[in-house]
Amino acid sequence: MDIKELYRIYTEHPVITTDSRDCPAGSMFFALRGDTFDGNRFAAAALEKGCAYAVVDDPAVATGPRCILVDNTLEAFQALAREHRRHFSIPVIGITGTNGKTTTKELVAAVLAEKYRVHCTQGNYNNDIGVPKTLFGLRPGHEIAVVEMGASHPGDIRRLVETAEPTCGLITNVGMAHLQGFGSFEGVVRTKGELYDYLRQSGADCAFVNGADDTLMGIAAGLNLVKYGPEGTPAAAVEGRVAACDPLLSFEWRAAGGSWHRVQTHLIGTYNLMNMLAAACVGLHFGVSEEAVSRALGGYVPANNRSQLEVTARNRLVVDAYNANPTSMAAALRNFRDMTVGPKMAILGSMGELGDASAEEHRRIVSLLGECGFDCVWLVGDEFGSTDCAYRKFATVDEVKAEIERNRPEGRYILIKGSHSQRLYELPPLL
Repeated sequence: MDIKELYRIYTEHPVITTDSRDCPAGSMFFALRGDTFDGNRFAAAALEKGCAYAVVDDPAVATGPRCILVDNTLEAFQALAREHRRHFSIPVIGITGTNGKTTTKELVAAVLAEKYRVHCTQGNYNNDIGVPKTLFGLRPGHEIAVVEMGASHPGDIRRLVETAEPTCGLITNVGMAHLQGFGSFEGVVRTKGELYDYLRQSGADCAFVNGADDTLMGIAAGLNLVKYGPEGTPAAAVEGRVAACDPLLSFEWRAAGGSWHRVQTHLIGTYNLMNMLAAACVGLHFGVSEEAVSRALGGYVPANNRSQLEVTARNRLVVDAYNANPTSMAAALRNFRDMTVGPKMAILGSMGELGDASAEEHRRIVSLLGECGFDCVWLVGDEFGSTDCAYRKFATVDEVKAEIERNRPEGRYILIKGSHSQRLYELPPLL
């Protein structure tokens, strides 16, 4: 079916679902396929439950006028989202990066909300299904959009930017992650750089970039750059410096040639300084006042297992358990090492999707632990289990839970960091 005709139908039924268990009356069901499921099998059930139409790519199930047959449901889903996005002549800010993209997206949205009606990615819906879902959420009242984009294979960002068509963009950083999919660090750089490639080709408004990051400056060449960075970054629109991190980050920032502003945040980690400065840079570019920028950054409270401080009856927890890779793990350990608190304990989960580099990267983290001098370290998962070290090792998070029941730590600051698959986010209620 022609995309224009499909969009006409969408305007009459502007609710999209991809889950046959959630079929609002009058909605459109897209029968997406996955590694272990085929949405075509549930098209008839979706229609019975209330969907007005089912978009399918299996001719065998396209048996009635309410079934719309397309060549590929995912491609049709993305094309329809792109067509919807094109009906909005508003700024669309694309954000990607190895670490910090979700936090930066949240901070950027919080700052822009001081002046605009903002639409942004919810949670981490940042893949080839999540980005279209975000775009479908655009409504006439929105004045600006912030779209997060994730990647684990070459070409992922290219496909997402071609769907979202951002008018400007920001790459938080490029680090060691998803090496199994990217093949190498250079593969990570090329894939993240697909955002800037698109901006160059489309003649976009600008790119926001950490001017002190040589890798990012290299892949951003040829773009209209709006730079931020640590104090002293040349030609920075926004610069900043850490004031304290004991354990929550306090920092100072200023616009070019302006006076300093001090912000007390609710985030753990000096590594969040760049995320804060990125959000300030975007906000100022779009006319948010300096006072409003500081108010938004100071008011943001994380609630997603990222850089959170949790106080329990027994301990203080530094919870960064949503995900982990060598770059973010090393940053978290160094930050925890430098915190002027104690006694300190680290519970670390293995890092996934590192391919052939996995064993070496886990050895590097164990070596770094040796430099940190924590009072107690627990390592969780097979990858850490294979390292040669004297730290306490657990095969699974369930073993950790059992040990906590037997010998619950008390009076400690505890860093909890690991890949999502290790499920360390289940530990805070027990500590």
